[in-house]
Amino acid sequence: MQRLYDFLRRHPMWVDGFWALALLGISGVSVSSVNGAPDHHGSLAEALAVSVVMSVVVALRRRMPEKMLLLAAATGAAQLALDVETTVANFAMLVIIYTVAAIGARWASRFALAGGLCAATLAQIRWPQPHTSVVGNVAIAVFQTVPFALAWVLGDSMRTRRAYFAQLEERAGRLEKEREAQAKVAVAAERARIARELHDVVAHNVSVMVVQADGAAYVLDSAPDQAKKALETISSTGRQALAEMRRLLGVLRTGEHQEVGEYVPQPDVEQIKELIEQCRGAGLPVDFKIEGTPRPLPSGVELTAYRIVQEALTNTRKHGGPNAGASVRLVYFDDGLGLLVEDDGKGAPHELYEEGGADGQGHGLIGMRERVGMVGGTLDAGPRPGGGFRISALLPLKPAH
Repeated sequence: MQRLYDFLRRHPMWVDGFWALALLGISGVSVSSVNGAPDHHGSLAEALAVSVVMSVVVALRRRMPEKMLLLAAATGAAQLALDVETTVANFAMLVIIYTVAAIGARWASRFALAGGLCAATLAQIRWPQPHTSVVGNVAIAVFQTVPFALAWVLGDSMRTRRAYFAQLEERAGRLEKEREAQAKVAVAAERARIARELHDVVAHNVSVMVVQADGAAYVLDSAPDQAKKALETISSTGRQALAEMRRLLGVLRTGEHQEVGEYVPQPDVEQIKELIEQCRGAGLPVDFKIEGTPRPLPSGVELTAYRIVQEALTNTRKHGGPNAGASVRLVYFDDGLGLLVEDDGKGAPHELYEEGGADGQGHGLIGMRERVGMVGGTLDAGPRPGGGFRISALLPLKPAH
């Protein structure tokens, strides 16, 4: 039965053709049985012609509803003019009124409603019931008008329902496209975040390794112990860089934000001390102070603070010159974390800091501002009076809305 139902849904014209033949057969039998009766109006040929036309209306109602409506209206008018009394075939008028109300043009729907409301009245005036009072004929006309009105109401309700479902489908499709677009934006944002992380990891750790390698090569013959210490620093720095890169690339591969297995956790404020010790071991004097009462902060704030210090000290080593020194100060406020990083080096053009290095690659201050903006903070950066560079950031505990 399901296969039959699916077949009929795919071939509605076959269904209409079947009902048209059935209507033609019933109409032919009905017309033949009543033809010649004393109270019958119209000839057999005219009645059969009306039956054929009305059957065609049923057969083609889906393919050309407006034209079939006009054909049915013209046939009804011809019946009135030729005095061909209504037969079973006139049931096609109910069918075409329903069809036009459901799928036809708006003008055709209104025309069908008007014609349906007038059809029974015109038929009752043309062929009144014998031995029936005027009130009785009026009652019959009203009663016969009800099926036409119901046919139009059902068709119009079907039109409204289809429009509603079409609107739901369009809305669902639009929401699906919006979800896909939002997913693409989220993926792009995540890749940008990972790119910033990779930049910070590689720029800092590679610069430390380069400084240590240069120092090891310089003292290799004269001070083997210092060279060994420098190589150990290079080794530990490289391992740390590889661990962070594994974590970030693992997130990029899996699309997840959770660290598993050997991936190290994201850096926080506590690791700033290790970062500064690493810089000191690389030959950069760094003065570190903490003001206020240290306490746990949101992970985004802690990661942002760590990356700002990391990027600032990396830029100091790149642009500060051989005798540069730096200072880092963390200030815990009630509603956030203050961060101040200064150096007294010779500095470099502000544009290089913006670009992230003399090679013009990376993120630099642009990346810092993006990070600070993500947590709702503010960043101030620029050359210091008398030389050097200064970076000041305020990271609130709750982003501003």
